Amino acid sequence: MNSNTRLQIILADTRIDIVLRAIAQLNLPNWWLAGGAVRNTVWHSIFGENCRLGIKDFDIAFFDIEGNRSQELAAKATLTEQFPHDQFDVKNQASFARWRIGSKPYTSTEDAIADWLHTATAVGVRQDTQGQWQFFTPYGLDDLFAGIIRPTPAHIHNLDAENKASGFLEKCPYLRLGL
Repeated sequence: MNSNTRLQIILADTRIDIVLRAIAQLNLPNWWLAGGAVRNTVWHSIFGENCRLGIKDFDIAFFDIEGNRSQELAAKATLTEQFPHDQFDVKNQASFARWRIGSKPYTSTEDAIADWLHTATAVGVRQDTQGQWQFFTPYGLDDLFAGIIRPTPAHIHNLDAENKASGFLEKCPYLRLGL
């Protein structure tokens, strides 16, 4: 079984699967669900109840060079109405550098996700409107499946990456650091 198939099997019939279908209906340009919701769902599936990393929020990244914050707010409002007990972080990666001081401009959603702190977090999933799964895994899925917390190349010496890794280890003792 290839890694994408394994990831789909883990995420199918979870909260991720339900939310992906709703996000697909929003028609956001070049969107991906990525980050902690995907990572933590996989780690919880692999490591069980003793891995106390849950879904804090759903990170939805999209790219629209002409877009503005109103798209983000409208998508978040629609999803919050459908799922009032969940949190959604919807961000247009095209405008990220405009409001996050020191950030480089991104050329696509994939460019942005590849720049996230950890390889196991830089994993994007989505479903098209017909329910077909798609994956963006710039660093592969080996670290995610093995429970390895490894900074992406741009964040090897980033204190934020180190601090987040420490928090993951506290909540899930089965994880380990990668260099």
